[in-house]
Amino acid sequence: MEQISFTSELLKEVGDEFCDVSLRSLDLSDIDDFMVWATDEKVANFCGFEPYTRKEAEDYIQSFVLPHPWFRAICLNSRPIGTISLTKNSGSDRCRGEIGYLLASQYWGKGIATKAVKMVAKTIFVEWPHLERLEALVDVQNMGSQRVLEKAGFKREGVLRKYCIQNGRSRDMVMFSLLSTDPQV
Repeated sequence: MEQISFTSELLKEVGDEFCDVSLRSLDLSDIDDFMVWATDEKVANFCGFEPYTRKEAEDYIQSFVLPHPWFRAICLNSRPIGTISLTKNSGSDRCRGEIGYLLASQYWGKGIATKAVKMVAKTIFVEWPHLERLEALVDVQNMGSQRVLEKAGFKREGVLRKYCIQNGRSRDMVMFSLLSTDPQV
């Protein structure tokens, strides 16, 4: 899979330390890096998973990540530090897709997730021309992820109360969207 990198125009916004952000396919050879965020309780708190064992992580990569139509590693200096994925709906909802992302907690608050989401937003409507709407659901308590989406041009649409159960409790989720006709940030 082709690696996507930021253009020099976008790189002017950030410091040198975090300039080399790219997206690429994630595979089994990335298992050691994957385990950094897969065992991080801070990351698991806002995701629908419990921290993985190494075997569970290998099985997850093999059975879910590799066959997934659009699942990428978020890389810093070519090393995976998180993931970003797009899931498209089918049937009458095929005009919608959902974006999801996560980073190892040590990289939170540094603008990396925002860069990755912007990279996807700039390319996905061309890559998937049938897509008209990109959605993201964020835990109402995850203010950092809400800021990521807002900075990437997504619009906050509202709170979906008691929308899902994660880690054994019901959660309110915030719905964000980006339309193919929205100006790209």
